[in-house]
Amino acid sequence: MDHVMPRAGILEIKPYMLDATASGMGKRQPIYVDNNENALGASPLAVAAARGAAETIERYPENAPERLAEKIAEVFSLDPSRIVCGFGSDDLLARFASAYLSPGDELIYSVNGFPKYPNYAHANDARPVAAPDNKFRADIDAILRCVTDRTRVVMFANPDNPTGSYISGQEVQQLREGLPKHVLLVVDSAYAEYAEAPDYELATTLVEKHDNVVMTRTFSKIFGMAGLRVGWLYGSPDVVDVINRIGISFPISGPALAAATAALDDKAHVKHVFEHNLAWRQWFCAEVLRLGLHPYPSETNFVLVRFDDPAKPAIEADAHLRSRGIVARRFGAPGFRDCVRFTIGLEHEMREIVDALAEYLDA
Repeated sequence: MDHVMPRAGILEIKPYMLDATASGMGKRQPIYVDNNENALGASPLAVAAARGAAETIERYPENAPERLAEKIAEVFSLDPSRIVCGFGSDDLLARFASAYLSPGDELIYSVNGFPKYPNYAHANDARPVAAPDNKFRADIDAILRCVTDRTRVVMFANPDNPTGSYISGQEVQQLREGLPKHVLLVVDSAYAEYAEAPDYELATTLVEKHDNVVMTRTFSKIFGMAGLRVGWLYGSPDVVDVINRIGISFPISGPALAAATAALDDKAHVKHVFEHNLAWRQWFCAEVLRLGLHPYPSETNFVLVRFDDPAKPAIEADAHLRSRGIVARRFGAPGFRDCVRFTIGLEHEMREIVDALAEYLDA
């Protein structure tokens, strides 16, 4: 029997996160701190707007990406003609890879950076190239040393996931200056709103000055709209034209458009989420450090924790947490063998997590 075969690279795509289901747990209401979701949820204004828009879901949302782009441009003082909206930044990154990678091309990423980046290369029969990092932090010089005449894209998250690390605005500029002009630099800024380091900078100015820089953003994190899948890209007019050409029809639903528009107006909610996350991220890092664990510095809404004691490994810590109804996140990559990642949750959730970790370490 003949078989219809996909691109060869498709079969190279592997799951990048270990299973985090809640099956077999003792607690009926698990604590989910695995997907970096906003523990406080979306703005009440956004929820109300989505509910109202649901009354007309029989209609296609005409010009939704353009309407949302106008609103984003108004709120962030950007050029709306440089904005593309899609169903999550994942959609836009996949479109970007499809448009700019051909078989045999290279996509460079930081070895312990967001583990889905290699999949964008594989899906287009391109070659993912992992640049060494420096203690889970992107290494600009190492990335530049990986550039060859086959390099077409450098893709990294800032702040990064799952490490929580970031690089300064000066370092991002250094990276761009070191790249050939035909290489596209994609800065995935999904967690930008959580960053509070004084030298952290968005890539907005670089995008506006250079045609080979692209920035992606999302409504899934601080805006708490992960379930509606809304993201946006900021790039040169030429890149925007290309990404628009290969998008699906009506990529933004009516409820998503309504919710995103309302969320952008609720600055008080964003401020509340930021302050809650900062306070409990700092508290959690101090507590796990007190327990003898190693929390990596984070500019996001999660903390990666390393378990150094071979007698108390991360895999068993994860199993213990699950037995207490706590779903955290582990990764299959070798660099994360000794680590568990924790999203910052509600106060009672963070206290229960610390108590469960203390129980595990004291056993």
